[in-house]
Amino acid sequence: MTSTDSAQKAPAKDPWDLPDVSGLVVGVLGGTGPQGKGLAYRLAKAGQKVIIGSRAAERARAAAEELGHGIEGADNAECARRSDVVIVAVPWDGHGKTLESLREELAGKLVVDCVNPLGFDKKGAYALKPEEGSAAEQAAALLPESRVTAAFHHLSAVLLQDPEIDEIDTDVMVLGEVRADVEIVQALAGRIPGMRGIFAGRLRNAHQVESLVANLISVNRRYKAHAGLRVTDV
Repeated sequence: MTSTDSAQKAPAKDPWDLPDVSGLVVGVLGGTGPQGKGLAYRLAKAGQKVIIGSRAAERARAAAEELGHGIEGADNAECARRSDVVIVAVPWDGHGKTLESLREELAGKLVVDCVNPLGFDKKGAYALKPEEGSAAEQAAALLPESRVTAAFHHLSAVLLQDPEIDEIDTDVMVLGEVRADVEIVQALAGRIPGMRGIFAGRLRNAHQVESLVANLISVNRRYKAHAGLRVTDV
């Protein structure tokens, strides 16, 4: 019997064995908008060090003071420089220009894109298809020296910002090219009570995840709700 034959196969890694991310600094670009503000609040409340970024540092500092929990405010460039993980929560129409202007500051960073390219007309919300395929793929194209993932698309900004709500009952679909990066984002999502991060594929599958927000907007309007998602049997 050869040593190869006798060697035991390593057990498969437990998909729920996620890293400790408590020491990471999380930056939120667009942290003065509803989604960014809500994510910053929830992560900081869970004990994460958070810096929110805005084009105007004064506006970011004012929002940080309002949110409390040790959150700091800075302009987008400083926010990106000082953070280990950077969540992109800017409006879609400013997505490309914002990231292009921060390419140097975001080099080497783990970037989490949560932007949903949507249009609106008399019939309601509908998905837009960026030339690159999705907002996340646009981010990856613009930030070749960053580690781009996609997550946090389907969260209600209203629920995130409501201090009366202790738990957010939802799953977060996380996409990325490198499993270790995805697991960091899953672990960040899991720090928020009630929330769970689920691996959902590579960035080429980000378009349908981003697009699903248009359906959730329709759900919310019909049922006067703040709908989220749960993945069953996982």
